[in-house]
Amino acid sequence: MSSDISFRAWRTDELGGGTHVGTEPTDRGLRMAEPVGTRRYTDPHADVRSDQQTRLTEWSAWVGPAVEPGHAFDRLVPSWNARTPDDSWLELEARVSVDGLGWSRWHSFGCWAETDAEIHRTSRSGQSVDGSTVRVDVLSARPGLIWTAYQLRLTLHRRVGSTAVPEVSLVGAVVSTGPADPVGEIDHGGAAHGIELSVPAHSQQIHRGEYPQWGGGGEAWCSPTATSMVLRHWGLGPSEKDYAWVDPGYADRFVDHAAWHVFDYAYGGAGNWSFNAAYAARYGAEAFVTQLRSLAEAELFIAAGIPLVASVSFTADELDCAGYDTAGHLLTIIGFADDGRVICNDPASHELPSNDEVRVVFDRAQFERTWVIGGGGIVYVVRPHGHPLPELPDPPEPHRPPEHRPPEPHRPPEPDHRTG
Repeated sequence: MSSDISFRAWRTDELGGGTHVGTEPTDRGLRMAEPVGTRRYTDPHADVRSDQQTRLTEWSAWVGPAVEPGHAFDRLVPSWNARTPDDSWLELEARVSVDGLGWSRWHSFGCWAETDAEIHRTSRSGQSVDGSTVRVDVLSARPGLIWTAYQLRLTLHRRVGSTAVPEVSLVGAVVSTGPADPVGEIDHGGAAHGIELSVPAHSQQIHRGEYPQWGGGGEAWCSPTATSMVLRHWGLGPSEKDYAWVDPGYADRFVDHAAWHVFDYAYGGAGNWSFNAAYAARYGAEAFVTQLRSLAEAELFIAAGIPLVASVSFTADELDCAGYDTAGHLLTIIGFADDGRVICNDPASHELPSNDEVRVVFDRAQFERTWVIGGGGIVYVVRPHGHPLPELPDPPEPHRPPEHRPPEPHRPPEPDHRTG
């Protein structure tokens, strides 16, 4: 499996580095200090007849140091943890370099806010220049192009005249060349054999038909359902007051709350990886998107008490016990059987709208292929502040030339009934 994966995050105590343009580090993280200018922002998803479509904003920014991960890469997925009170929001961008000297243009991952009261939360797919393309939450290189360095830029916005102070406690990115193709001999691990974490089981199927404006309805909410599961594992998440607006006749109303707060208006779905991590971080957790190389690495998280939200893609004959096909789906890895099989809470498991049908045990080799190859090894890591992360072993030396470009993790063009 590929060793060409690196995750780098700047947390609260590291955000004093980089270049500050009207921002300042504090013991709570990076915050807007003195706005340095104004810009006109046009919300592409606002009603053209509304005074919310275009507004004048003031801004400040942080530019992270250039990062050379020590290996070539051809994709980047960002993460951030932030609070954007009242009429404030943020934009995260990345630029890349083939040699650490010349740089691409800045590529935007869109505008994000905790709610859509001020702006419509949106990615910016379709940017394609300098051999780079942004699709939802992934910056990818064209075939044959590889990069050796990247840099992140965070811009904090608020409406002119506002006193809101947006704050950021984590900015990061995972870069990779993706998994080798095909997966070699399966590593049977052992660090978490016989461990199953007590993660609440929740089904997206019980939300069928609820709030269809957010990705076609609850039957498509695999990602916010899985994100809600791991939050509730830690005793975190929205309060009943927070989701009081949800129809009281609905079950597990916190999932509806999550779907609204992760919905990406450009993508038209609730499966934006970066947005889901940012949502989880609102509730006393640190959350980020990264990639793992194998289930042996995933076992280290389970052994440390940390469940994972994993991206998978498969046909029904590729993963026994699933019973469906999916071009892209999110579920939780909650443990491992004594023989190494993978225990998951799959929010799409069965067509029955019941939380009792969510727990599934999958064949290890089959699951590893659907996750590492089909989903790129992508996971959301959600943990309370202070809960230790496992120490991953150093990867083996790369065993394929950097010119080889494996297939992209599957992202369907439009959300379907299995897709978050």
